[in-house]
Amino acid sequence: MQRQESGFTLIELVIVIVIIGILAATALPRFINVTSNARVAAVEGLAGGMRSAAALAHAYQIANNLSINDSVKMGSQTVTMVNGYPTTDANGIQLALSDYADFTPTSTGTTGTDTFLLDNLANCGVVYNNPDSATAPLASVETSGC
Repeated sequence: MQRQESGFTLIELVIVIVIIGILAATALPRFINVTSNARVAAVEGLAGGMRSAAALAHAYQIANNLSINDSVKMGSQTVTMVNGYPTTDANGIQLALSDYADFTPTSTGTTGTDTFLLDNLANCGVVYNNPDSATAPLASVETSGC
């Protein structure tokens, strides 16, 4: 009695491996780009949250007939204000935001800027500028390092 064995030949296996390699080579750059896109989206999301927090604090001041430099109570936090908006120090915009867990804030004081870097990546974050008496604060994004 003769047994007949069946299976894949070496050439068939090599062809399958080559096809899988080609598919992986075309798909890998798309997955790498997803990480960068996710970082950019996180930065944009924080910028939007920052603008909303500043606007809410400003609206609270107006609704309660407070002066432009009076602190406001947001939740359980007392947020310091300058020219009607949260300051750039730890008691200002950082308290007004409810969550910035993946961002590291670096403040330059009550009259400067507050930069929030995503995962400590240079040029990947949001810069909050203190408002002057004529304009609202600016939350600008920097995504070239994401």
